[in-house]
Amino acid sequence: MSNITGNITPQPLDNNLLKQVFVHNLNRLYFGKCYLNTHLENLLRFASFTALQQAVQEFWDDIKKQITRMEEIYLLINETPSDKNCNPIKSIIRDEFCLDEKQSMPILTDMDLIMYLQLLEHINITSCRMLIMVAKLLKYDDIRQLLTECFDESIDNDQLFLIISKEYLSEN
Repeated sequence: MSNITGNITPQPLDNNLLKQVFVHNLNRLYFGKCYLNTHLENLLRFASFTALQQAVQEFWDDIKKQITRMEEIYLLINETPSDKNCNPIKSIIRDEFCLDEKQSMPILTDMDLIMYLQLLEHINITSCRMLIMVAKLLKYDDIRQLLTECFDESIDNDQLFLIISKEYLSEN
Protein backbone atom coordinates (compact mmCIF):
# COMPACT_ATOMS: atom_id res chain seq x y z
CA MET A 1 0.00 0.00 0.00
CA SER A 2 1.40 3.42 -1.00
CA ASN A 3 0.84 6.70 0.79
CA ILE A 4 0.54 10.20 -0.73
CA THR A 5 4.29 10.52 -1.41
CA GLY A 6 4.40 7.18 -3.20
CA ASN A 7 6.31 5.46 -0.41
CA ILE A 8 5.17 2.12 0.87
CA THR A 9 3.14 2.40 4.07
CA PRO A 10 4.38 0.08 6.82
CA GLN A 11 2.05 -2.68 7.90
CA PRO A 12 0.66 -2.47 11.43
CA LEU A 13 2.76 -4.33 13.97
CA ASP A 14 1.32 -7.23 15.94
CA ASN A 15 1.54 -7.08 19.74
CA ASN A 16 4.72 -9.15 19.80
CA LEU A 17 6.55 -6.74 17.50
CA LEU A 18 5.04 -3.73 19.27
CA LYS A 19 6.44 -5.01 22.55
CA GLN A 20 9.87 -5.43 20.94
CA VAL A 21 9.72 -1.83 19.71
CA PHE A 22 8.62 -0.70 23.16
CA VAL A 23 11.39 -2.56 25.01
CA HIS A 24 14.05 -1.47 22.50
CA ASN A 25 13.20 2.19 22.97
CA LEU A 26 12.68 1.86 26.72
CA ASN A 27 16.19 0.37 26.95
CA ARG A 28 17.68 3.32 25.07
CA LEU A 29 15.95 5.81 27.33
CA TYR A 30 16.66 3.86 30.53
CA PHE A 31 20.38 3.38 29.92
CA GLY A 32 20.75 6.97 28.75
CA LYS A 33 19.17 8.09 32.04
CA CYS A 34 21.35 5.71 34.07
CA TYR A 35 24.49 6.99 32.34
CA LEU A 36 23.39 10.58 32.91
CA ASN A 37 22.63 9.85 36.57
CA THR A 38 26.22 8.75 37.14
CA HIS A 39 27.58 11.92 35.47
CA LEU A 40 25.27 14.67 36.72
CA GLU A 41 27.44 15.52 39.70
CA ASN A 42 30.12 16.52 37.21
CA LEU A 43 27.63 18.74 35.34
CA LEU A 44 26.38 20.34 38.53
CA ARG A 45 29.79 21.84 39.21
CA PHE A 46 29.70 23.77 35.91
CA ALA A 47 26.74 25.95 36.99
CA SER A 48 27.94 29.33 38.19
CA PHE A 49 24.89 30.67 40.00
CA THR A 50 22.50 29.31 42.59
CA ALA A 51 19.29 29.19 40.53
CA LEU A 52 20.98 27.13 37.82
CA GLN A 53 22.60 24.84 40.41
CA GLN A 54 19.17 24.28 41.98
CA ALA A 55 17.61 23.61 38.57
CA VAL A 56 20.31 21.05 37.72
CA GLN A 57 19.74 19.40 41.11
CA GLU A 58 15.99 19.27 40.45
CA PHE A 59 16.69 17.79 37.01
CA TRP A 60 18.92 15.18 38.67
CA ASP A 61 16.27 14.34 41.28
CA ASP A 62 13.76 13.85 38.45
CA ILE A 63 16.21 11.58 36.59
CA LYS A 64 16.38 9.36 39.68
CA LYS A 65 12.56 9.21 39.88
CA GLN A 66 12.33 8.42 36.17
CA ILE A 67 14.85 5.59 36.49
CA THR A 68 12.77 4.13 39.34
CA ARG A 69 9.61 4.38 37.23
CA MET A 70 11.30 2.70 34.28
CA GLU A 71 12.48 -0.12 36.55
CA GLU A 72 8.85 -0.52 37.61
CA ILE A 73 7.85 -0.67 33.93
CA TYR A 74 10.35 -3.47 33.31
CA LEU A 75 8.78 -5.42 36.18
CA LEU A 76 5.26 -4.81 34.85
CA ILE A 77 6.15 -6.16 31.40
CA ASN A 78 8.35 -8.94 32.79
CA GLU A 79 11.48 -7.75 30.96
CA THR A 80 15.08 -7.20 32.00
CA PRO A 81 16.87 -4.02 30.89
CA SER A 82 19.41 -4.65 28.13
CA ASP A 83 22.22 -2.24 27.31
CA LYS A 84 22.47 -3.59 23.75
CA ASN A 85 22.12 -0.87 21.06
CA CYS A 86 22.06 2.01 23.55
CA ASN A 87 25.15 3.83 22.29
CA PRO A 88 23.39 6.66 20.38
CA ILE A 89 21.81 8.17 23.49
CA LYS A 90 24.90 7.58 25.62
CA SER A 91 27.01 9.26 22.94
CA ILE A 92 24.91 12.41 23.16
CA ILE A 93 25.12 12.38 26.95
CA ARG A 94 28.85 11.65 26.92
CA ASP A 95 29.50 14.66 24.64
CA GLU A 96 28.52 17.15 27.38
CA PHE A 97 28.63 20.05 24.87
CA CYS A 98 32.38 20.35 25.60
CA LEU A 99 31.50 21.83 28.99
CA ASP A 100 34.93 21.00 30.36
CA GLU A 101 36.49 23.58 28.02
CA LYS A 102 37.29 26.76 29.96
CA GLN A 103 35.22 29.74 28.79
CA SER A 104 36.17 33.40 29.12
CA MET A 105 32.87 34.18 30.91
CA PRO A 106 30.81 31.97 33.24
CA ILE A 107 27.64 32.85 31.30
CA LEU A 108 28.99 30.97 28.27
CA THR A 109 29.40 27.78 30.28
CA ASP A 110 26.00 28.29 31.95
CA MET A 111 24.26 28.79 28.60
CA ASP A 112 26.01 25.71 27.16
CA LEU A 113 24.87 23.73 30.21
CA ILE A 114 21.28 24.95 29.81
CA MET A 115 21.23 24.13 26.09
CA TYR A 116 22.74 20.71 26.75
CA LEU A 117 20.20 19.84 29.45
CA GLN A 118 17.33 21.10 27.30
CA LEU A 119 18.57 18.94 24.42
CA LEU A 120 18.51 15.92 26.74
CA GLU A 121 15.01 16.82 27.92
CA HIS A 122 13.81 17.10 24.33
CA ILE A 123 15.12 13.60 23.65
CA ASN A 124 13.26 12.42 26.75
CA ILE A 125 10.06 14.22 25.73
CA THR A 126 10.17 12.67 22.26
CA SER A 127 11.03 9.21 23.59
CA CYS A 128 8.30 9.29 26.22
CA ARG A 129 5.75 10.51 23.69
CA MET A 130 6.54 7.58 21.40
CA LEU A 131 6.59 5.06 24.26
CA ILE A 132 3.21 6.36 25.46
CA MET A 133 1.77 5.78 21.96
CA VAL A 134 3.07 2.20 21.89
CA ALA A 135 1.91 1.58 25.48
CA LYS A 136 -1.57 2.72 24.45
CA LEU A 137 -1.61 0.24 21.55
CA LEU A 138 -0.49 -2.52 23.93
CA LYS A 139 -3.11 -1.45 26.49
CA TYR A 140 -0.41 -0.86 29.14
CA ASP A 141 -2.51 1.62 31.11
CA ASP A 142 -0.39 1.62 34.28
CA ILE A 143 2.75 2.00 32.20
CA ARG A 144 1.23 4.90 30.25
CA GLN A 145 0.70 6.67 33.56
CA LEU A 146 4.33 6.12 34.63
CA LEU A 147 5.58 7.37 31.27
CA THR A 148 3.24 10.37 31.43
CA GLU A 149 4.78 11.31 34.79
CA CYS A 150 8.28 11.13 33.22
CA PHE A 151 7.04 13.18 30.25
CA ASP A 152 5.48 15.85 32.49
CA GLU A 153 8.67 16.19 34.54
CA SER A 154 10.69 16.64 31.38
CA ILE A 155 8.31 19.35 30.12
CA ASP A 156 8.56 21.11 33.50
CA ASN A 157 12.38 20.90 33.51
CA ASP A 158 12.57 22.22 29.97
CA GLN A 159 10.42 25.18 31.03
CA LEU A 160 12.57 25.74 34.12
CA PHE A 161 15.73 25.93 32.02
CA LEU A 162 13.96 28.29 29.63
CA ILE A 163 13.03 30.60 32.52
CA ILE A 164 16.63 30.58 33.76
CA SER A 165 17.85 31.40 30.25
CA LYS A 166 15.51 34.37 30.19
CA GLU A 167 16.97 35.58 33.50
CA TYR A 168 20.38 35.72 31.84
CA LEU A 169 19.08 37.39 28.73
CA SER A 170 16.59 39.87 30.21
CA GLU A 171 17.00 43.58 29.87
CA ASN A 172 18.06 45.38 33.04
